[in-house]
Amino acid sequence: MNNKENRYVIKFSKSGYAKYTSHLDMLRLFKRSFKKTGIALNYSQGFNPHPKMGFAQPLSLGYSSKCELIEFETIDNWETDEILSKMIPEMPEGIELLLCSKLSSNIKSLAADAEEAKYRIYIPVKSPLDKICALKEAYLNQDEILALKRQKKSKELKEVNIKSMIRKFDLMNVEKVVIIDTVLDCGSQSNCSPELVIASFLDFAKIDTPRYNIEVEREQLTFYNNLQF
Repeated sequence: MNNKENRYVIKFSKSGYAKYTSHLDMLRLFKRSFKKTGIALNYSQGFNPHPKMGFAQPLSLGYSSKCELIEFETIDNWETDEILSKMIPEMPEGIELLLCSKLSSNIKSLAADAEEAKYRIYIPVKSPLDKICALKEAYLNQDEILALKRQKKSKELKEVNIKSMIRKFDLMNVEKVVIIDTVLDCGSQSNCSPELVIASFLDFAKIDTPRYNIEVEREQLTFYNNLQF
């Protein structure tokens, strides 16, 4: 059988102390787990072969998530339920495997087809914000929403306008926590980190909450090809 037919995706959640596990350590965790369970991965060709496995969109360190996706290619054909039953016992606390699905060979990669990501941001405040609906409108109605973004090549910080990258932005107060529900561009064509939204909103709303007190959770990933997990 063509190995490209043996393509799968596992959806999992990441919470608790597991959210401090780095991207590379997550790859090592899954690689060891596949090896331990006898699920042989297909490898790339060339001088330095590596397993055909990767995340749809790597999660920033410290973020929790309800929708992490890892795609992989196996040598043998497996039933999705069998993969899940073998892999679940190998996961540490905070990593919960939710489903396993076949991935069509027509899809180049989930990373290439990612379009948007939904996040929920929790900002503790000293007292509930007044007129939060008006604050939301004023934030979104700015001519530009500016934030400092580190450039990939030069590593320098550059001020960028992220307004067009924010697809949805809702605010609510729950006691002394401001909650932002936002949908942002995500993927190779356009990508907006929640960090840029957090920084620009804190500055606009004159909120002095330290960044280390702010929690971020990714709730959903959406793709150009209408894939949903």
